[in-house]
Amino acid sequence: MASITLDRRDLLAPLFPDKDNWLFVSGLAGSSKDAAGLTNDGPNLFTMAGCMGSAVATGLGMALSAPEKQVAVITGDGELQMGLGSLNTVATQAPANLTIVCIDNGTHGETGGQEGHTAQRTNLAMIAQGSGIPSVMEITSADQIADAHDFIRNQPGPRFLWCRVLPGDPTAFKRNFNPAECRIAFRNAYLGA
Repeated sequence: MASITLDRRDLLAPLFPDKDNWLFVSGLAGSSKDAAGLTNDGPNLFTMAGCMGSAVATGLGMALSAPEKQVAVITGDGELQMGLGSLNTVATQAPANLTIVCIDNGTHGETGGQEGHTAQRTNLAMIAQGSGIPSVMEITSADQIADAHDFIRNQPGPRFLWCRVLPGDPTAFKRNFNPAECRIAFRNAYLGA
């Protein structure tokens, strides 16, 4: 098993220094806080609440409907495993503009921090490869982030980046939980208004 030294709070900013050029979909809790911290809860971020397992499917739909835009799904290992079948559909539909970033802390933060499957034997990179996603990369340390940045921009899509991080708190960020405001803001960003 690889040695994990990566702190999730150091991950997204160097991966997406051009964050305003992306549409983001995030999973629950920690990944949504990290994505909100990256974008300052910006209009180009669509966060999930109460929709565990839906982030990849939502990002796929977004990527297919807006092929001229770059779409990134920021999700956690627990949320991703709730909707693993969506990786098969991503591979079949193969949108070149879709990147999936899985922030895997090996625990289930939504339910109290219990150890998850990826802390044991489950290998999400192999699952993504087996699903047929053409570009898959795993990172476990901060010195791999620059290569991951280049992977996202240079490898054929769809891409799956498995970021194995230390257990610990996500970015401290208080998100806007007004769904109507968030929906309207994201719609405007999606339409380029």
